Amino acid sequence: MKKILIIEDDRRIAQNISRGLQQEGYATEVVYEGGNGRQMALQPGVDLLILDINLPGINGFEVCRSVRAERPHLPIILLTALDEIDDKVEGLALGADDYLVKPFDFRELIARVAACLRRSALLGDSADAADSVWQLANLTVDLARKEVRRNNTTIDLTAREFALLEYLLRNRGRVLSKPDIAEAVWDLNFDTGTNVVEVYINYLRKKIDRDFEPKLIHTRPGMGYVLKEES
Repeated sequence: MKKILIIEDDRRIAQNISRGLQQEGYATEVVYEGGNGRQMALQPGVDLLILDINLPGINGFEVCRSVRAERPHLPIILLTALDEIDDKVEGLALGADDYLVKPFDFRELIARVAACLRRSALLGDSADAADSVWQLANLTVDLARKEVRRNNTTIDLTAREFALLEYLLRNRGRVLSKPDIAEAVWDLNFDTGTNVVEVYINYLRKKIDRDFEPKLIHTRPGMGYVLKEES
């Protein structure tokens, strides 16, 4: 049984979410403020975090940042009354896997929870050793061990950055559009008015391309991005 931690200061909303998730077969725990919620999220046994942004004490953005630093593969869904593009982008840039704007349909929350857990399970699965190590120029990616090296230098990626790199690598040489990337890496159709794809492409470039040659991530204006070695 997957355990979901809910950090939400509105007790009515928190309890409604908790009851609904329990009816779907999940175990739940509810915390009403950011400080204690952050500590709970760092404990073993939590499989997914549902996180409000406007929390007393430590806000949801800070909780997200802190939890992501300590648990890079924990799925995080933001719940927020903020419908501004900048707030969505900030949450995703801090490492959230998804977001929902209040008020929301509970069926959509269930779908997003299931998608995040499914993606997390896939990231945790070990691939066959013979097929798990991918190489492009001096970039080596071990899909089974979730290890990335460039020119024998180990590179630490978040779960989302790794998923993006894996998608680019599996489609190397192909130009991938932003909608293609968003659907494949985030699983659900995000508001394309956000620049989350560009944000994560830039994160990945800084880690695997900025200090190395040859450059591997290339922009095709008006079309998308491609991972390939270019002379």
